[in-house]
Amino acid sequence: MMLAALRLARRGLGVVWPNPAVGCVLVSANNGVVVGRGWTQPGGRPHAETQALARAGDAAQGATAYVTLEPCDHHGETPPCSEALVAAGVGRAVIAIEDPDPRVAGSGIRRLEAAGIPVTLGVASDKAKKLNAGYLMRMISARPLVTLKTATTLDGRIATADGKSHWITGDEARAHAHLLRSKHDAILIGSGTALADDPLLTCRLPGLEERSPLRIVLDARMRLPLDARLVETAHHTPTWLVTDKNGDVDRHKAYQDKGVEVIEAPVGQPDGVDLLWTIEALAARGLTRILVEGGGRLAAALLRLDLVDRLAWFRAPSMMGGDGVPMAASLGVEDLSQIPRFVRTKLLVLGIDLLETYRREE
Repeated sequence: MMLAALRLARRGLGVVWPNPAVGCVLVSANNGVVVGRGWTQPGGRPHAETQALARAGDAAQGATAYVTLEPCDHHGETPPCSEALVAAGVGRAVIAIEDPDPRVAGSGIRRLEAAGIPVTLGVASDKAKKLNAGYLMRMISARPLVTLKTATTLDGRIATADGKSHWITGDEARAHAHLLRSKHDAILIGSGTALADDPLLTCRLPGLEERSPLRIVLDARMRLPLDARLVETAHHTPTWLVTDKNGDVDRHKAYQDKGVEVIEAPVGQPDGVDLLWTIEALAARGLTRILVEGGGRLAAALLRLDLVDRLAWFRAPSMMGGDGVPMAASLGVEDLSQIPRFVRTKLLVLGIDLLETYRREE
């Protein structure tokens, strides 16, 4: 039943930030029948538990609640889910992991136990932590989970010497890349990619168009054209521009008039915004999962700062050689001990291409 709750929770990835993606299943104590299901709704409200309780109605009395994350225990836009479970008269609670949010941090469990509801903690905890890795990282480390997505040849090239990259991978791989977009809060690129490709960065899979993530462009010198597709569509699909705090005021206002939210950041090195400050600022704004689709310079900058938590590497069965553009620019590695290392977690065949998924080596 916890695995079923986790599958429900997965539906919220990419659309519930700053909240976690939570699933809840209510099971009758009399006959083991599922009487209510719920998952966090887009925007973070309503919560999974209240959704499940609403569907169960009176059948929630005495039921076992399987919840992927400790029920919230603070008053916000809605009353605490812990109170709702107590009021509904559930007979038992099975919880995957505690919520590290300081407003909860065990108090949801204590409220249930104080009401005489037995609690079992830790069921499928590893899977629950993996599902909400971005939310947990934001709560514990004050930054979002960063996934670097790249599509390369077998020898790690993302474009020809003159910048041509359409298309290195095939249709199935590109469709899966759009699915990845739908599961992330935001897509991050640099100004170089924005200028070279004039991308939309939306999810264009049939039926998932409304799950397009927030678009973020790192552009210290505000080079992004005002007629770029990212700017022209900003009123429909939110777009943030992270730029130098000492930038041109008139240009700043022109972006805002187009619907782009401008974030002023300290200047980093070389000639770009401070990446570490930016990543932390994005977490402070509620982002939990960021997909990076930039070029080699942005990839290298994130790798040098040890800010890449996951890799989504689409690999085509082709070779380009040394004339091609590498997926990462210079990392400044002088010794093998300085190499960023990752552990492969999944291998997926997509037509003629492969998707290799990695996590940072711990």
